Amino acid sequence: MHFTLYAMGDSAVKVDFSGDVSPELNREIQLFSEKLSRANIPGVLEWVPAFDSVTIYYQPHRLSYADVCNKIYQINGMNGNRIERESRLVLVPVVYGGQYGPDLGRVAEINGLSEEEVIHIHCGQEYLVYMLGFLPGFPYLGGLDKRIATPRLEEPRAKTFAGSVGIAHEQTGIYPIESPGGWNIIGKTPLTLFNREKEDAFLFRAGDRVKFYEVSESEFEKQTAIEEFVVEEAYDGKAD
Repeated sequence: MHFTLYAMGDSAVKVDFSGDVSPELNREIQLFSEKLSRANIPGVLEWVPAFDSVTIYYQPHRLSYADVCNKIYQINGMNGNRIERESRLVLVPVVYGGQYGPDLGRVAEINGLSEEEVIHIHCGQEYLVYMLGFLPGFPYLGGLDKRIATPRLEEPRAKTFAGSVGIAHEQTGIYPIESPGGWNIIGKTPLTLFNREKEDAFLFRAGDRVKFYEVSESEFEKQTAIEEFVVEEAYDGKAD
């Protein structure tokens, strides 16, 4: 893997990987993150994978910038070409349109489609979680069909509800908490993406795969039953 290192203040190093954003690059970033986890470097607090980088935060009273850079080069040379952790497919129920998806009509109109066609296309793809960011547990999902790509709203909403499923240009994502936002909201899921009371607070993690499926408004109201079903449908495996 080819990368460039940058100091981010006095307590972080950004590992900037070369190459276009792609599922292949994402796999390399996940592998590098797994190697970081295995290395268990004293003084390293955490790391944040992104589209084409990993930022590593460390304790400057225990490690210098040069120390961290040396560790990164050592880690990159470690054996291993597999991601030794669960690879998950998370199924996400969505009620589309109406009060739950106020911008579904806008997405359809801009792309010359019917609302039913937008829903069919959105549910027809399998998406990759490239990174979490913006809000706690917000998944940036790659793989949106270009036929439903839509510019952000010209004027962001002051309030976008938790669980809102949106489209912005060629990405789709889900708001984990109530927040201002400029994405086109096409539906809503009853799933809880962020729960600070849980040890693992986030539903998604980078490298997960996601599949949306449509539910009716009455099914949406049965939130507990739907959430249990989705958890059962998630599966474990190994990713090369």
